[in-house]
Amino acid sequence: RSSYSCCYFLLPCCFFDFHGKYSRRQSKKTQYREYLDFVAQVGFVCGFHVEEDCLRIPSTKRVCLIGKNRTYAPTECALIDKQITQYINNRQSSAVVTCDRTVGFNHKDRSNDVCEEAGSELPENEAETAGTIWMPGFQPREKVEQIRNCASLPRDFVDDVVLNVANLLLNAAPSKPCSNTHGGNTNTWNQGESLSLKEVAEHLNKDTLKRLKSEHGGLQTLLKNNHQVFEVLNGRVHIRDWRKEKPSRKTKPEVKRCLSAEAFKTRLCWFFIHHPDGCSLPSESCPYAHGTEELR
Repeated sequence: RSSYSCCYFLLPCCFFDFHGKYSRRQSKKTQYREYLDFVAQVGFVCGFHVEEDCLRIPSTKRVCLIGKNRTYAPTECALIDKQITQYINNRQSSAVVTCDRTVGFNHKDRSNDVCEEAGSELPENEAETAGTIWMPGFQPREKVEQIRNCASLPRDFVDDVVLNVANLLLNAAPSKPCSNTHGGNTNTWNQGESLSLKEVAEHLNKDTLKRLKSEHGGLQTLLKNNHQVFEVLNGRVHIRDWRKEKPSRKTKPEVKRCLSAEAFKTRLCWFFIHHPDGCSLPSESCPYAHGTEELR
């Protein structure tokens, strides 16, 4: 319906109708074959010579449908558009329009039959707008899909939220010093308190919350994205203690184990830079760089 010169290539996959999931009507065919016939039928009703081909791709659903030529003259566009509207309305009311897939759709011979099977004449208001309103209430997806998983937020905004939440956890209550005996040292490292997501949100300013609400998952998604700093469990936010992280199940040769900490440090350690007690791990054990000189 975009234009008379429109052509199409279609690779049917998921079984959907105009208004929801496709309901099977024939038990003698496989679901895939029946759906291919339905999609071809849509092309016939729209006035296309529908061709079928099979792609050389590693998939069980590789039958494609192609519409390159119309079966009617440009002067009949208004009539065909009305016919398409009737067909869509008919599908919505769960009626069946039969069409022989092997013969194709011949507008001059079968247009009256299809219109009669598709339902009664459209009301005047629908007939007048059939060429401009295809499906009332239908909202197509935007051409450019917006990324709303907090990944597109400005880096300085994310860093500011992370620092504010971390400081909130560190200063929420009398600190719980954790003994750090890694490497023989006996100093304490402040892990801070845990707070619920609601409590954390109450301490953030309105502008920040408003910006996060436009993202899917909002504050929780942003904190989970910053896996290095936070751990979110059962709706509560904790500062991650890397000394408690379980080692990888995969055993590596000793040479690779020695090289991995040095070779894959592509990000700075947040704790080394921002935490008042520094990082809980020594440089050789931390998966993040303690200073720019360690970055690779």
